[in-house]
Amino acid sequence: MEQHDFSGSVQAVTWKIPPQTKEEALERLCQSPALYRSYRRMNSSWKERFLDFCQGKKSLPLTYDPFFKCLFDPDIHGDRLSRFISSLLGFEVKILEALPGEDRLIDGESYLIMDLLARLTDGSLINVEIQKQGYAFPAERISCYSADLLMRQYMRIRGGSGSERNAFSYRNIKKVYVIVLFEESTALFHQFPDIYLHHGTTVFDSGLKMELLQEFYLIALDVFRKIPYPESEKNEQRAWLSLLTTESLKDAEKLIQDYPWLEEIYQEIAMLRQRPEEVLEMWSDALRILDENSMKFYVEELEEKVRQLTKEKDEQLLQVTKEKDAEIAALKKQLEAINGK
Repeated sequence: MEQHDFSGSVQAVTWKIPPQTKEEALERLCQSPALYRSYRRMNSSWKERFLDFCQGKKSLPLTYDPFFKCLFDPDIHGDRLSRFISSLLGFEVKILEALPGEDRLIDGESYLIMDLLARLTDGSLINVEIQKQGYAFPAERISCYSADLLMRQYMRIRGGSGSERNAFSYRNIKKVYVIVLFEESTALFHQFPDIYLHHGTTVFDSGLKMELLQEFYLIALDVFRKIPYPESEKNEQRAWLSLLTTESLKDAEKLIQDYPWLEEIYQEIAMLRQRPEEVLEMWSDALRILDENSMKFYVEELEEKVRQLTKEKDEQLLQVTKEKDAEIAALKKQLEAINGK
């Protein structure tokens, strides 16, 4: 994996686009009725967060899907995405092309919809998911996404024409990688307070050496934030994760001093202050996704409560039935004893 120099300092912080005052930001919003309507639809905390960005107090919330995709768009920033993924996997990879997050099976049914999907130069598929809440991406969902990547390859290779179809071999199916970044991970991850990245593969208890195709990288960003790192332990993986978890511009300055190559990215982010229309559109998409996920979780929570109540009711009913059956059996014995006399 390519090594990068993490020494040095930033002499001139060129990424600092002149910020606006709160009044100037609001005045610009008012000049566009559509823009101002979008702003008014936000709740008070998000309005404040947006104005903090316009005033140069905070960066963008990069752990929200639209902002993350803007930063790592494979078609625009393929090299950047390659570097980011390489830092997580621990070896160098190269993005060949972006793939649609949704595809179709032969019978017309849709695949799972994925956040960011790309093919590597060796043919492997990689799916990057960024999640606000760990509960929204349980182990079952992670397994399905990984299986979906394998099926995409299988259907593409198996569905070839002519000689390609006849030459089909399972050995042509490449590895699939599912990377999930959790902003707020579940309690399960906090059982490992000193570990933020969990790499999983399929292993056999007998020690059989057979390399299967599915690999998983689960990153708990909230655990990463809590781990103190000495100055001597700078590396690219921590640079990227710090970028995703740093909000204040003061912290961003320190991050750029540690990793000068991040200045270009912060420059792009700062330039967006001059295009509030784009930022608000991304913010609206982020809030819509957040609301949808929250609603799905609420529905799932209600369904689980109903299942639990039904189970408890069934267990209570079963217990009452057993008690009544025992009571009837006892009465029958008493009746038999009376009749016997």
